[in-house]
Amino acid sequence: MHLIRSTLFATLYLLISGIVCSNAAAQWHRQAFQTLGTQAYIELWDEDEAKAQQLITEVKAEFERINQLMSPYIDSSELSILNRLAAQQAVPVSVEMYQLLQQAKHISLLSNGAFDVTFASVGFYYDYRARKKPDASLLQRARQLVNYQSIELLQGNKVRYSQAGVKIDLGGIAKGYAVERGIALLAANGVAHAQLSAGGDSRLLGDKFGKPWLVAIKHPRQEHKYAAQIPLQDSAISTSGDYERYFIEDGVRYHHILDPKTGNSALGMLSVSVIGADTTKTDALSTTLFVLGLQQGMELIERIEGYEAIFIDANHKMHFSSGLTQ
Repeated sequence: MHLIRSTLFATLYLLISGIVCSNAAAQWHRQAFQTLGTQAYIELWDEDEAKAQQLITEVKAEFERINQLMSPYIDSSELSILNRLAAQQAVPVSVEMYQLLQQAKHISLLSNGAFDVTFASVGFYYDYRARKKPDASLLQRARQLVNYQSIELLQGNKVRYSQAGVKIDLGGIAKGYAVERGIALLAANGVAHAQLSAGGDSRLLGDKFGKPWLVAIKHPRQEHKYAAQIPLQDSAISTSGDYERYFIEDGVRYHHILDPKTGNSALGMLSVSVIGADTTKTDALSTTLFVLGLQQGMELIERIEGYEAIFIDANHKMHFSSGLTQ
């Protein structure tokens, strides 16, 4: 079934599919790189090639700095230290980590726990490459530890877990945060036209010289096809899908977007994309809406000013929040 059902996006596609950037390629500087466990891409315009290459190096370094701070796979990261010690004592963290945990908690409160960084208390037992999942008994025990209210944000930038066994993972917000930081670095150095992405999170700085940037929403079941291409400028878009990390066993798709209430993979959606001003927020919201599903997810996004969403349900049908259909 063809995914582009909306007249809006069918029209947009016809209008924009022939757009070709006519600026000299020499002024555009592009590089793909691996970071935060995913593929990243940067593209910027600057007439000074040496400056452009230096900025690309600085953006990559900023991503790696955040990786060293927030990766659950690096023993010395602040996140790993929290997971080891915070159930026994209050652990001092950087202002940056503290503020990101505050943002995560805000989304948790807003969504009644559909977004919950303590999902890692269960997620720790999944290994999608090894096709491993927790058995029913382990799942039952581990999901009792999933509760964002267990994270206590104390004065003096200290964090404590109120329950032993709690683990956190910032995979639903950290990539968006890194993208936002990278774009801020470029803007602070005079770049007016840029695109920066990591995994499913993209941020556009300015336009593409009078034309919009085209950001593709991946087809959730056809690897080399798009569900839609969205013309954007000066905005962010994040997509969460059940095709990013998964395995199929006995006809069941086990993917990495877990429902905090069950500890199982969230059901009902194939992908959700969120468009708005800030990549940190679009990253967290795309995960949140995926977990909530179409009805509750649509109700939530309609309450958040300046943010819109595109849902692709299990029947491959696209649904748009009201700001995209006007």
